[in-house]
Amino acid sequence: MSAEPNNSAIFDENQEYSRNSPEFLATESEASVTDEAETVTDETADSEEFPLLGAMTIDFLQEEIDTLKQQLEEQTQQVDAYKKRYISLAAEFDNFRKRTGKEKEELETKIKGKTLMEILGVVDNFERARTQIKPANDGEMGIHKSYQGVYKTLVESLKRLGVSPMRPEGQSFDPTYHEAMMREYTDEHPEGTVIEQLVRGYTLGEQVLRHALVKVAAPKEADPNAEQSEAAAISLEESV
Repeated sequence: MSAEPNNSAIFDENQEYSRNSPEFLATESEASVTDEAETVTDETADSEEFPLLGAMTIDFLQEEIDTLKQQLEEQTQQVDAYKKRYISLAAEFDNFRKRTGKEKEELETKIKGKTLMEILGVVDNFERARTQIKPANDGEMGIHKSYQGVYKTLVESLKRLGVSPMRPEGQSFDPTYHEAMMREYTDEHPEGTVIEQLVRGYTLGEQVLRHALVKVAAPKEADPNAEQSEAAAISLEESV
């Protein structure tokens, strides 16, 4: 019986021959070149893709920066507007506070003045009684001292409230504080001098509470009665 050929050995020999054949080597070389070309192409594509991606990122970041700058500018302008509004409101409130404070003070002074004007009538009566009533005995003197004590207490209370009496005698007539009721023609005082205070005037702080009623000096040459008296005297002398 003849031996059967070894097919496996034959196949390996054929395969080895095929690998060493010029055709196989040429094919293998072409495949290697193709792989290298594809690798280079991929690397080139990747290298071109990265700069493009970087450029896109820079543009995006620049847009974000510009947007943030614009938002910051808008916020800054809004803050400035709020500051100006705050300063304006603070100034308006300060003016309002001062104005209302002044109005309140003026109202209080006005109400106080009206009340004190009523009390001044009582003070006038006490002063008239002091100048006109002359106690004749001890009993009347006791009564006199009693109501004068009340008068003194009333005057001290007025002083504590800021009321001050005027003393215009010897001063020049001032319509701000004085009201002329009479004129006296005389050479003893300069023209316009207050000779006598008929009704006492009062001030409340710097405000006139009641004008003083006064008698004012006038030049004697302006006295119409003096001319009539002189004419009458001349006429009397001529008749004699």
